[in-house]
Amino acid sequence: MNTLKNSFREILRYPSAIAGLVAVLLLVAVAVYAMIAIPYNKAIELWRGGEEVWYANPRFAPPAWINFFRSKKLPVSFHANSADGGMEKVVTPGSGDTAEVKMSYTFDFEADEYPQELMVYFAATYQAKMPFASISLFTPDGREIRVADTGLETQENIRFSQQDRLVNRYGGGQQQFVMQGLFSDPKAATLTPLKGEYQLVITGTTFEAGSDINADFVFHGMVYGLAGTDMYRRDLMVALLWGTPVALAFGLLASLGISIATLIIAAVGAWYGGWVDEVIQRITEVNMVLPFLPILIMIGTFFNRSITTILGATILLSIFGGGIKANRAIFLQLRESMYIEAARAYGASNMRIIFQYMIPRMIPLLIPQLVSGVASFVFLEATLAVLGLGDPTLPTWGKIINDAEENGALYKGYYYWTLEPAVLLMFTGLGFALLGFSLDRIFNPRLRGM
Repeated sequence: MNTLKNSFREILRYPSAIAGLVAVLLLVAVAVYAMIAIPYNKAIELWRGGEEVWYANPRFAPPAWINFFRSKKLPVSFHANSADGGMEKVVTPGSGDTAEVKMSYTFDFEADEYPQELMVYFAATYQAKMPFASISLFTPDGREIRVADTGLETQENIRFSQQDRLVNRYGGGQQQFVMQGLFSDPKAATLTPLKGEYQLVITGTTFEAGSDINADFVFHGMVYGLAGTDMYRRDLMVALLWGTPVALAFGLLASLGISIATLIIAAVGAWYGGWVDEVIQRITEVNMVLPFLPILIMIGTFFNRSITTILGATILLSIFGGGIKANRAIFLQLRESMYIEAARAYGASNMRIIFQYMIPRMIPLLIPQLVSGVASFVFLEATLAVLGLGDPTLPTWGKIINDAEENGALYKGYYYWTLEPAVLLMFTGLGFALLGFSLDRIFNPRLRGM
């Protein structure tokens, strides 16, 4: 306990160690939050879901916070559902089995650009007589724009830009101009968005007892959420959040497995010497000349891209590396120490000497190596994903960059798509590098003065 307290006090002496520790703790907190807020099965379902899951999101929408840096504000996406109370809904019984269902939603439009699309998704329940609904949009200057009058199937979707009356009235026969017509100031000399309070009103009529109508109003703006969306309308925040536990788990398990295995193998070879040490050294020398990344690429291409397979291959290919040589040199010195001679004199077994006298002396040097190694394996997992060899089922930072590259994000100006995961990768690497270097100075007496 005293050793831990002293080590923590030493960490607090170095500003770089504090910065690295804060960064690592922040990443751990995000990882824990991601696993609690979005359980694994839910995250996979969201990430692999198509437009039926993400229908309310626009495609290729930058994050909403970019409006803070723009002089011309972009419209923010949102949706409101009457089924969960998002829209005001009033049901008024009529004569016989009829009833009037009135749903309304009021929203402020303060953007300097036009939205991409407005849609209403209806969900109707009835036995034989189909309900009927009318949609109107009320503008800030008091105008009522009649959007559609339609009978409702069980599921009915109304896309504003495809309504003939709007296309002919505002679009000049072209669907892409409908939004400009709906949200323009008719009194302005130039095409200018009319800002203010808009209201969507849906008036429906049911003709049977027990029949009902619900509506989901979707406003596809040009920006969305904290992270934006991709080509499948997916909220990138899911992958950014879940990429954190995946990256940390891969990096930590790889670094921990390699460090411990390397330490044990080097200790066994140094203690026993002879043919045991020779075999270990020859395997190490052969393994060190093998092309590490191409082998992983071959495994991902021809065998399996599962993250567990890649993790296992990474550990196996990295155990017999340069760490064996470095650790062996230290263990050869420890083997000749007086306390080792004393242990042999009172009859300690070979395994006892290796695991209770030699390896524990290396733990202070192992900790900085382990911490520093996490970042390199995080980058390795991301590299494989960027190359298209990551686990296809997992939402990860590298997968986001791979999708962005395949869809020409940088050429099309979707910089957020690449920059967000890249910044998280750099933040992770910097945090573990600062902490690892500081720990190395703390545990290695030769570096304390640096």
